[in-house]
Amino acid sequence: MFNAFRLPELRKKLLFTLLVILIFRLLAHIPVPGVDVAAIRSYLSSNALLGIFNYFSGGGFQNFSIVTLGLSPYINASIIMQLMTVMIPKLEELSKEGESGREQINQYTRYLSFPLSIFQAYGVYFLLSRQGVIGTLSSFDLLVLILTLTGGAMLLVWIGDLVTEYGIGNGISLLIFIGIISSLPLSVAGFTLGFDPSNTGLIIQTVAFALISLIVIMSVVLVNEGTRNIQVEYGRRGTTSQRVTNYLPIKINQAGVIPIIFAVAVVLVPSLVGGPLLSANNEMLRNVGIWLAANFIPTSIWYNATYFLLVFGFTYFYTAVQFDPQKISDDIKKRGGFIPGIRPGKATTDYLKKVITRLTTFGAIFLGVIAILPFIMQNTLGLGGQFAVGGTGLLIVVSVVLETMRQVESLMVTRNYDSFLT
Repeated sequence: MFNAFRLPELRKKLLFTLLVILIFRLLAHIPVPGVDVAAIRSYLSSNALLGIFNYFSGGGFQNFSIVTLGLSPYINASIIMQLMTVMIPKLEELSKEGESGREQINQYTRYLSFPLSIFQAYGVYFLLSRQGVIGTLSSFDLLVLILTLTGGAMLLVWIGDLVTEYGIGNGISLLIFIGIISSLPLSVAGFTLGFDPSNTGLIIQTVAFALISLIVIMSVVLVNEGTRNIQVEYGRRGTTSQRVTNYLPIKINQAGVIPIIFAVAVVLVPSLVGGPLLSANNEMLRNVGIWLAANFIPTSIWYNATYFLLVFGFTYFYTAVQFDPQKISDDIKKRGGFIPGIRPGKATTDYLKKVITRLTTFGAIFLGVIAILPFIMQNTLGLGGQFAVGGTGLLIVVSVVLETMRQVESLMVTRNYDSFLT
C-alpha cells in the first residue's frame, strides 16, 4: 500500500481521497443554525434506533450537522431505481447498454435523491418537533432547515462521485465506511478508560468479543473473496488442435455489501413512521404507532427477523440484476465454448441458474446472520452491547477495504505494465 505513494498518479488519487475524507469529517461537525444540539444528543442517547441512523451518518445526526441525512436519500433512491429497472422495460434496456447505460441510471438516481432529501429533511424535523426536541419553527426557519439538510445530503453525493472519478474506490461506499469507523476511536477510548483488570467477567467477555470479531472478519474475507470456478472449454484456436480451457468465476457473495446497505435503509422506516403516529388523533393510527415503536427496535425479534429477511431478499434481487445466466450462456455459445458435460444453450442456462441459486442462498444466509449478529450475541453470550460497530459495520468496513485495496493493486499493476511497454 505504501508503494502506491511512490507513483505520481496513485499518490494524487490517494491524496485527493484523503482530502475528501477530511472535508466530510469537517462537515459532520458544522451544526445547522438555530438548533439545540445538546437536546438532540440527549434524545439520541435514549433512542437506540436513531442511534443507528447517527452511526451511519458518521455522527452527523448527533451534532445535527449540515450532513445529518448522510447518504440515506441516495441509498433510498438507489433502491427505488433498482426496482424500477426490473419493472420498467426502457430502464432495463438502458441497464444493458454497458457503461453509458449505467451512468444514465446513476444520473436518474441523483435526480431522485433530491426530492427524497427534501422529504427526509422534513421527516427529521417532524419527528424531533413531535418529541419536543426541536421547537416549532417559523416558515422561513423551517425552509432554511430543510434546504440546509437537503444541500448537505446532495453535497455528499457530489463529493462521493468525485472520489469515484478522481480518487480511489467507490466514493459512496467509502463515505459510508468513514462514517462507521469515525465512532471507533471514542468507543475504544471509552472502553479502555472503563476497563477493570480485577473484573474477571469483563475480561472473559472482552476475550470472547475479540475472538468472535476475528472469526467474523475472517469469515467476511473468505466469503467475499470466495468463488466457484466453472470450467469452460473452447474449440480449436489458430493452428493448434488443442482445446482452450478457461474458467468462469462466480462469487459466493455476488451482491457484495449492497444488500446490507439497502436493508438498513428500509428496516429503519417502520420505527421512523411509528414515532409520528404515536401523536396521531386517530386511535387506530395511534395503536399502529405503539405497536411499531414497541416491536421495531434493534433488540426486538420483529426488527431482527425483518432485517434478516430484507438482507436475504435484497441479496437475491441484486444478484439477479447483476448476473444473467441467459446472457452468459449465449456469450459462451457465441464464442464456441461449452461447459464439459453440459449441452450449449438452455441446458447451460439451467446449469448456471442452479449454481448461482446455491451460491446465492449460502451468501444470503451468511449476510443475514452477519446483519443480526449483535442480536444473536446478546441473546446467547450477552455480548450484544459490546458490538459498537456490529456485524453490519464489520461487513461494510471489510468489504470497502478489500475493494479499495483491490483497485489500488490494479492501478499499480497497470502503471507498472505501461512503464514496461514504454
